Amino acid sequence: MNLDFTEEQQMFRTAVRSFLATECPKKKVRELEESERGYDPELWKKIADLGWIGLAIPEEYGGSGAEFTTLLVLFEETGRNIFPSPLFSTAILGSLPLVQCGSERLKQEFLPRIARGEAILALALVEPSASYELSAIRTEARREDGEYIINGTKLFVNDAVIADHFLVAARTAERTGPGAEITLFLADARSPGIRMEVMPTISLDKQCEVSFNEVRVSPTRILGDEGQGSRIIERILDQAAVLKCAESVGAMEAVVEMSTNYAKERVQYGKTIASFQVIQHYLANMCARTLEAKGMTYRAACMVQEGLPCTVQVSAAKAWVNEAYKFVTERAVQIHGAIGMTRDHDVGLYYRRAKAADVIFGDSDFHYEKIAQQLWPKIRIG
Repeated sequence: MNLDFTEEQQMFRTAVRSFLATECPKKKVRELEESERGYDPELWKKIADLGWIGLAIPEEYGGSGAEFTTLLVLFEETGRNIFPSPLFSTAILGSLPLVQCGSERLKQEFLPRIARGEAILALALVEPSASYELSAIRTEARREDGEYIINGTKLFVNDAVIADHFLVAARTAERTGPGAEITLFLADARSPGIRMEVMPTISLDKQCEVSFNEVRVSPTRILGDEGQGSRIIERILDQAAVLKCAESVGAMEAVVEMSTNYAKERVQYGKTIASFQVIQHYLANMCARTLEAKGMTYRAACMVQEGLPCTVQVSAAKAWVNEAYKFVTERAVQIHGAIGMTRDHDVGLYYRRAKAADVIFGDSDFHYEKIAQQLWPKIRIG
């Protein structure tokens, strides 16, 4: 398994980092966080022109058909810069299911528009139980007059307020159980019966409660076959978890660099605080956690790209990165002192994002349980 990036991927990393440093400095990040829509449409058009949104979309549909590890590079850099945009929602949670399981009709209709930045998608999956277990899905879709009627409530839907379409997971049968009869629908966000409300979160990332009340969807807007959505969702959650890890790793690297530079400059008792052993140990531990997180993320990403069974590796990476990101940002706040918790200092931005990233696509306990489920048959046999 080759964990090295190609020369083209390294050049792409440099270009993304340079673009974000110029076009989206931290002052703009704060402005977008506090804005009503949470993103800049002009900046969205620019990254569409650069090909970022269509990175995973095949060339015949207007994208570039890049490898999964190229997506890893992109989101490591957007995490490093804390880039507020619907890029993850659209380019990953929206595009990948369409590319992998959408009908030719849906691909032709949506993928070129997504690649051009003309359509924003959002995944409506998690419900009031706040669980990523598919058995927790209670939203229902019944067949009536040749259409499906969706009823239910979804929580923590990122970018719902600006989405043009939702990917909605709903039950299409009475039977319950893990993933039983789950179907994935593509619903127009402007359909009658859809109500959205922004939920207050520590990261100010425009997560929403979305209610579906007698929302009509055509059978042509199903991804895959009826009742087969669980397989699609499980795959996209693995891919999304790895790329969320990449975001966190990029952020952790930025925080370690920021904290190291601050420790070298901050003078206390006549000497820089970098000379204090406790600060040195803080920084060393932060660096070690970041390197470990990066290694686990890269390995999981390579396995995803090669189509290898990787449930344990993905869950191990996500569980580790969840804790490592919180650890690194908490130590960074301690190094910076009180200023690290203010809105005016960049460390506070990362600290809040670490708290939010902890639960997206499953918190550590969720992933520990997934690992245990994979190991348990082997333990019993042994």
